[in-house]
Amino acid sequence: MFDTLLVSTGVVAIAEMGDKTQLLSLILAARFRRPLPIVAGIFVATVLNHFAAAWIGQQVAGLISAEILRWIVGLGFLAIAAWALVPDKISEEESQVKPYGAFVATTIAFFFAEIGDKTQIATVALALKYTPLWQVVMGTTIGMMLANVPAVYLGNWIAARMHLLQMIRFVAAGVFAILGVLALMGVAG
Repeated sequence: MFDTLLVSTGVVAIAEMGDKTQLLSLILAARFRRPLPIVAGIFVATVLNHFAAAWIGQQVAGLISAEILRWIVGLGFLAIAAWALVPDKISEEESQVKPYGAFVATTIAFFFAEIGDKTQIATVALALKYTPLWQVVMGTTIGMMLANVPAVYLGNWIAARMHLLQMIRFVAAGVFAILGVLALMGVAG
């Protein structure tokens, strides 16, 4: 009944590990030292961004055949697997926090940092394959929160163990590669 929600949560939680928005969470936590407004900003930005991505994905899904959809999703997951192997870095411009409050700064920074990010692309791919839309959006949002809330609250501890995020990146790439191959074979979903 809630397969879409669970799949969306798992895929995005894995994809977010070591992602630039997770690094942005660490920067915002260090800059503002106010976890609740940062967490609220991450939530609002993610819901807005992922709703738009999922809506686009579901609009496209209605226009293409199941066979083409299978290839798009399978190749998309393989591309995300390859992308997960590339370490994310935050540019100097992206790490600049504007002098607004923690909530507004986080919402704006997260919304724009997510545009074109692998978790947004994963959201589009999930919405191509799964319904209902609300479960895709809530699942991807929960996945983002599972990955980013600990970064906000445990920022110093996580920063000291960044090597763990590198290892998780390789595991995430493997999971996406398996999902891609299963989708191409018509086994997944």
